[in-house]
Amino acid sequence: MLFLELFLLLYFLYVVLYSVCFSLSAFLFRTPKFQKTSKSSRFCILVPSYKEDAVILDSVKQNLSQDYPKENFDIIVIADSLQPATLSELKGLPIKVIEVNFENSTKVKSLRFALNQLSAYDYAVILDADNVMQSDFLIKIDSTLQRGYKVVQGQRAAKNKDGHLARLDGISEAINNTIYRKGATALRMSSAIVGSAIAFEFDILKHKIMNMDSVGGFDRELELLLLREGIKVYYYEEAIVLDEKVTKSSTFQNQRKRWIYSQYFYLRKYFSEGMVALIKGNFTFFNSSILRNIQLPRLLNIGLLTIITVGFYFLKDQLVFGYAIWLWLFALNTISIFMAIPKEYYTKELFLSIMRLPLLFLNMLLLMFKLKGANKKFIHTPHGVTNINPTESLK
Repeated sequence: MLFLELFLLLYFLYVVLYSVCFSLSAFLFRTPKFQKTSKSSRFCILVPSYKEDAVILDSVKQNLSQDYPKENFDIIVIADSLQPATLSELKGLPIKVIEVNFENSTKVKSLRFALNQLSAYDYAVILDADNVMQSDFLIKIDSTLQRGYKVVQGQRAAKNKDGHLARLDGISEAINNTIYRKGATALRMSSAIVGSAIAFEFDILKHKIMNMDSVGGFDRELELLLLREGIKVYYYEEAIVLDEKVTKSSTFQNQRKRWIYSQYFYLRKYFSEGMVALIKGNFTFFNSSILRNIQLPRLLNIGLLTIITVGFYFLKDQLVFGYAIWLWLFALNTISIFMAIPKEYYTKELFLSIMRLPLLFLNMLLLMFKLKGANKKFIHTPHGVTNINPTESLK
């Protein structure tokens, strides 16, 4: 009992203190206001699109409406397994289409193929096929990059909030934005990369992608490869891209399965390097390679801490370290999570969605036993059409 109690206590002390530290840092941090620069940089907007016929046309048309000089950005759709009719319509738009065909498709393969054919750009932005940039996204990203940042992660915000699952998915990403991106930036560490809505110096991205062969979770590895060279990712929350949230349980589970597996895959791959970084005083690399990845998914932590806190009440007389510490951990964890949720989510729908968490917790728990092979083949997250005005979805 002593060993189990000590193990659980040390783990949840770490989880809760990590959440509190980064949430509080984000809460106190004020994002600087960057002014528009006089010189406009050249951007390529890379949009890998695997079987995304349902969304790619609509998102491309909306993304063409940037308040940015048209001659200074190109939207490049990397078309993998799109229907002929979709390709025909795309080629009729003022964009570039690069067709690819792989036996086993991955995002890295698509990006590598496209970047091999491109040059003469200052910066590159990666978007998912369903992503819609707010009209001032490139202006804000450009002004940030021109101040010396080499890689800038924008804020990925929910495009759709229809249904409990999509709402919870959006809240989860918002919490990640607060803790792993804004909080990390506030503490002068590297923001977590989220896989889209991110901008790079063109040559840096090209060099890194050419040396990668990631199947799932390429964003995790890309961040670590950047940190190897001392390149931190800066998070700029005012540069916003709208991202479609999942509405189907099966899609949600497949998506989380891919994310969870890649988290522990890269934890194993970079664990030794992360420990060496800690010894050398490189806490940023240690945080990105180990501290962030060694945790269970947040929903599992919330559920397990709740179960333990309730369960230990009936065993409080047998606890070596007492019961009060568990009440404190539960309270601090709850406060840090609610502090990380943006105020626009505080509606009656939030509390209705919270009622669905126990079922999601059980599904996530079961997923932990179904991770085998999840990184051997690309798991596609399909998207549906959501015709939402990018200026309205954040209201």
